Amino acid sequence: MLFNSLEFVIFFPCVITLYFAINERYKKIWLLLASYIFYMSWNPKFALLLAFATVITFFLGLYLDKKKRSKITMTVILIIVFSALVYFKYSNFLISQINHVINIFHFQLISHFDIVLPVGISFFTFQAAGYLIDIYKKETKAERNFIKYALFISFFPQLVAGPIERSKDLLNQFDNTKNYRPNRVFHGLLIMLWGFFLKIVIADRCALIADYTFANYEHLKGIQLIAGATAFSFQIYCDFMGYSTIARGAAKILGINLTENFRMPYFSSSIKEFWRRWHISLSYWLRDYLYIPLGGSRKGKLITYRNILLTFLISGLWHGAGWNYICWGGNTRFFYNNQ
Repeated sequence: MLFNSLEFVIFFPCVITLYFAINERYKKIWLLLASYIFYMSWNPKFALLLAFATVITFFLGLYLDKKKRSKITMTVILIIVFSALVYFKYSNFLISQINHVINIFHFQLISHFDIVLPVGISFFTFQAAGYLIDIYKKETKAERNFIKYALFISFFPQLVAGPIERSKDLLNQFDNTKNYRPNRVFHGLLIMLWGFFLKIVIADRCALIADYTFANYEHLKGIQLIAGATAFSFQIYCDFMGYSTIARGAAKILGINLTENFRMPYFSSSIKEFWRRWHISLSYWLRDYLYIPLGGSRKGKLITYRNILLTFLISGLWHGAGWNYICWGGNTRFFYNNQ
C-alpha cells in the first residue's frame, strides 16, 4: 500500500492503537506482523522473498560473528546476499545485452524472464548487506534475537523507500519500546503531514506538468520545455523526500528515530555537497561500504579516480537497470571529481 492511500490511512491508526495498547513483550511481534501485512499488500508472494532473505542473512550474521573470516568468505557471502537483487532487477537487462552480442553472429536469442520486481528489494538488500559487513569488520555483534532482526529488515515505515538504516542505529531502538506520549505522537504527525504535503500537493502537481511536457516535447517551445524540466526536478525531489519524511514521522510516533535522508540538496553549492545532502543514507552506504573499502583516496590519484568511478557506476545501477543509468552514474562521477 502507498503512504498516500486510503488503505494506509486505515492501516496506520490500527497499528499504533494496538501497539500502545498491548504489553511491552508483544510490541516487537506486533510491529513485525504489521510490517509483513504492509509488505504483502503489494504482492503476498514478495513476503516469501523477504522472509527468505531475513533467515539467510540472520544465520550468515551468526556465522560471521563466531570468528574472524577471510575476505574470500565475505565476498562469497555478499554474492549470496546480492544474488536475488541481481536476478530480479538486472537479469533481463543482462540478457538483452547478451542478445545484442549473439545477434551479430546470428545465434538463437535468449528469452527474457517474466519477472516482477519486488518492492523495496534494493533497500532491504543493502540494509542486510551493511549489517553483515559491520559484523565482518567487528563494528557490531550479530543479533541473536530473530524477531528483532526480522523487524530490522522489514520495519514497514522505511521498508519500501528507505532510508537505508545501519544496524547500530536502528536495532537497539527496538529494545526501548515506547508507551504513548502525546508530544511525541503530535511531533510525528506534524512530520507526516509535511511529507504528505510534499508528496500530494507539490510532487503530484508537478508530475502533471512534467508528464505533459515529456509526452508533447516535439510541439512545445523552449520556455515550456524548461518549465517541464524544472517541474520534473521538483517532482522527483518532493516525491522521494515526501516518502522519506512520512516514514520518519510514522516511525517517530512509534518511538523510533530514522535517518534524515534529505537536507535541502538543491541549495548545495557543489556536486559533492549535493551528494552529501541527497539520499543521504545511500550516499553514506556507498562511501562506507564501497568507496572506502576499495581504498578511497589513500592510494594515489589513479586509484582514487577508479574508486570514484566504480562508486558512481554502482550508484547509477542502483537506481535502475539500463545504460541510461550507467551513463548517468559515469557523468555524475566526472562532475563530482572536477569540483
